[in-house]
Amino acid sequence: MWRSLLAARLPVTLALLIGSSAAYFAVSDEPRLPTVHAAGSSSSQVAFHKPGCDIKGNINEWGEHIYHLPGQAYYLAARINPARGERWFCSQWEAWWAGWRKAKV
Repeated sequence: MWRSLLAARLPVTLALLIGSSAAYFAVSDEPRLPTVHAAGSSSSQVAFHKPGCDIKGNINEWGEHIYHLPGQAYYLAARINPARGERWFCSQWEAWWAGWRKAKV
């Protein structure tokens, strides 16, 4: 009787052990989330800017989502505020796919 009970519970116990350890490793392998800084601080731009991702996604006063390329007229003036939903992009395709349009000037 004990053997049949053990045989019935062993696969369930192993599945629970394997499942719980896999979940533990998955959590420990995830990268750290970026630090969120106060809105408008100069360090908030650095926190979300990956090297090579130099396209600025900016939201204007009318709520339009516009991206600026390096060298465009307002690129240096555009500020990224993650609290408002603004962000950096790595390619024009990525910006377009996310629903942003290219700056006209």
